[in-house]
Amino acid sequence: MAASKTAAWKNPSYLQSSFGIFMFFCSWGVWWSFFRIWLESLGLSGTEIGTIYSINSAATMVIMFAYGAIQDQLGIKRNLVIVISVIAALVGPFVQFIYHPMLAAGGSIRWAGALLGSIVLSAGFMAACSLLEAVTERYSRKFNFEYGQSRAWGSFGYAIVALCAGFMFNVNPMINFWVGSACGLVMLCIYLLWIPTEQKAELKKAADPKAEKSGPTFKEMVGVLGMPTLWVLIVFMLFTNTFYVVFDQQMFPVYYAGLFPTAEIGNATYGTLNGFQVFLESAMMGVVPIIMKKIGVRNSLLLGATVMFLRIGLCGVFHDPITVSIVKLFHSIEVPLFCLPAFRYFTLHFDTKLSATLYMVGFQIASQVGQIIFSTPLGAFHDYMKGLLPDNDMGSRVTFWLISAIVLAALIYGFFIIKKDDQEVGGDPFYTDKQLRQMEAAKA
Repeated sequence: MAASKTAAWKNPSYLQSSFGIFMFFCSWGVWWSFFRIWLESLGLSGTEIGTIYSINSAATMVIMFAYGAIQDQLGIKRNLVIVISVIAALVGPFVQFIYHPMLAAGGSIRWAGALLGSIVLSAGFMAACSLLEAVTERYSRKFNFEYGQSRAWGSFGYAIVALCAGFMFNVNPMINFWVGSACGLVMLCIYLLWIPTEQKAELKKAADPKAEKSGPTFKEMVGVLGMPTLWVLIVFMLFTNTFYVVFDQQMFPVYYAGLFPTAEIGNATYGTLNGFQVFLESAMMGVVPIIMKKIGVRNSLLLGATVMFLRIGLCGVFHDPITVSIVKLFHSIEVPLFCLPAFRYFTLHFDTKLSATLYMVGFQIASQVGQIIFSTPLGAFHDYMKGLLPDNDMGSRVTFWLISAIVLAALIYGFFIIKKDDQEVGGDPFYTDKQLRQMEAAKA
């Protein structure tokens, strides 16, 4: 292991993990940030788009659980990461020649295409995102670097492509998917060819037939579904992190673009705003670990839900581009406050060898279940309210207030049920700066 986490740029595993996750988010973000607008351009209604998001979430949920179980068995091996890199490299031709024609055809062919697309896009991106985060987090513990610093490079990559995505989309939406393929190809090269020396040594140890098996058994992985403490957190995530996709991908882009004189101006401005927001998110990935050290893991999760409640609700309160843009930037605080504390919550309260499975089930799959539950009805409610209250886009704003109210209810629930950092510690303990000072003083 590296001697110190402070020497990040001298840590080959940090560099390799950071560049790998950077290229993955470039490959995904360049088309995902405009996926909702692209679907609408094909003539799909809000209800149909909500159904597609629900289908995607169902596929993501199944694939994600399989990814978590497989990766916990693989440990630090990259076999699965290489598979998703291949899929990412093929997203351009898949969308150009298969997915787009099937969705545009309508009827049963459209829904067959939606089903096929849910498998491919989930396997290569939606479910793959969680897998890559879990692998990077595992590498950070194994090779001694800060996970938040490495994950920040993913946000940085997303930000870079988001700045350009709106302009490319206005020229031809297919450009975005082909750029995603190019980034996926670079990602494939990184994970296939770049293997630092310390990783080679660990992989050699793991390949030794006499080596002690550190991975969980299949019974242990399935057993996570029987943990009451996990289900308590799943309910919290179900009614909070769910809306990252339902609100931010399914509803907000079209609403925001509608604040401008033309759709083209709105798309370009949204791409620029989204890029700037994710740049801030990247910076916050480095700040949130400091916040966690000040207020703890539990309080950081609750703070993330508070920011989400305010952000979504205020998007309904205001209806001018400048103020809504400012509110949108709250997202840069919210994402790290969900992502990093969630990982630390699992490694704090549960067995660390199950970290990938727990993260997939407790954080990501819970969100996908929520998307399946909420995407179609909220999409239909959104369409209904827009027709009922067309003036000043009140239909969208009422929908935002409803979502914000759901998040508030989840926040109140979380305040009472999420375990404190010193309760039922089953993994690596976590101490705030204040607690560490107190421990040092006690020793003296």
